Amino acid sequence: MDPQLVAILALVALFVVGTLLPINMGALAYVAAWFVGMYALDMSEKDILAGVSGDLILTLIGVTYLFAIARNNGTVDLIVRSAVRAVGGRVALIPWVMFGVTAVLTAIGAASPAACAIIGPIALGFAGRYKINPLMMGMFVVHGAQGGGFSPISIYGVITNSVMEGAGLPVGEVTLFVTSFVVNLIMAVILFVVLGGRELMGRRLDAGDDPLQGDEPRGGVSVGARGTGESTTGTTQAVGVKRDQVLTLVAFVSVAVVALAFERNIGFTAITAAVILAMLKPQEHRDAIKQVAWPTVLLVAGVSTYATILVAAGSDVYVGQWAAGLGVAAVGALVLCYVGGVVSAFASSTALLPVIIPIAVPLINEGGINAVLFVAALAVSSTIVDVSPFSTNGALMLANRPPGVDERAYYKQILTYGVIVTLVGPLLVWAALVLPGW
Repeated sequence: MDPQLVAILALVALFVVGTLLPINMGALAYVAAWFVGMYALDMSEKDILAGVSGDLILTLIGVTYLFAIARNNGTVDLIVRSAVRAVGGRVALIPWVMFGVTAVLTAIGAASPAACAIIGPIALGFAGRYKINPLMMGMFVVHGAQGGGFSPISIYGVITNSVMEGAGLPVGEVTLFVTSFVVNLIMAVILFVVLGGRELMGRRLDAGDDPLQGDEPRGGVSVGARGTGESTTGTTQAVGVKRDQVLTLVAFVSVAVVALAFERNIGFTAITAAVILAMLKPQEHRDAIKQVAWPTVLLVAGVSTYATILVAAGSDVYVGQWAAGLGVAAVGALVLCYVGGVVSAFASSTALLPVIIPIAVPLINEGGINAVLFVAALAVSSTIVDVSPFSTNGALMLANRPPGVDERAYYKQILTYGVIVTLVGPLLVWAALVLPGW
């Protein structure tokens, strides 16, 4: 069998196994890379491991470490409370607060599932208390996470931009971020109109309501551990906590400025900021390193390694030429958008991005398609489907349904919406981004 097909079949197998069994897909990818690399491609183990990007891994560790500190010292809680106060307790604006806060969290480095796990219980708690459609509220959280997920310092953004640079493609950081945010914002607007958002106009929160207190949704996921300093009393300690939160917000802004304006490595910048904050309160943040998204690091490292196997085998050229051979390059682009959407609805978007972008390179080179817009279409198509109940984000919304909401009925609602997005989303994104630039 041709090495290209062997590599492709192994890729399909690891996605299937990783979807059906609770095994980290990165670990599976390492195994697949080892066997395919050594026995189908006659590669040395050193060459196989050369595919891991130290820059990418450092960035993932740095940004998630920094976010863990922000969660520990209450900065995340501060963002949520401040956002709710800013809308004056207007119930109709609460879904938008949850969309915006979740977008901010992923934009500054939180993993999408982590942001959904933090905000989801709060959002669905509001939905139950104020009779907001739980499907709308849950999907607002997921779309918010995906909307902010492609900022230049986010996990998705770092992965996509690094893979594009490694593939020799032009990198459009701002275009990618704006595209993802606008698409997810449009989805949220549609949900708001269709699922009763206008009926919430005029409702207000009760005086004294705290967005982080009250009834916890059934099957609730922890809103996030706070630092030990927040549990103590006293004026001095309260000032200390506030100072920590301000410093953390300054750290996030500084990372963005230094990395983007001065073009310094995001990984080094983020981990430096995290270490400085940890040194200021070493006892409070001594366990923050344990909260780094190590499963995500393993996932990305393993899948990135296997992506180099696909390239070495020529599988990316094989699939890209097949898509281009459909007769019209734009049609091949549509096929790849659907491949990304359908696979990601059942598997990891983080794992898919390092694979699907290199596959698109031959189509870009031979079909005359705008590289930045096509990659943006692929990225968005592969992530908006995370509303599916089979994805981590969709499953978190299901697990945190408000009390009194039937689990089976809620599951069917999420599933129906996920199917609609999977069937229609890639087509609309392709029509908006790929066709005009072709």
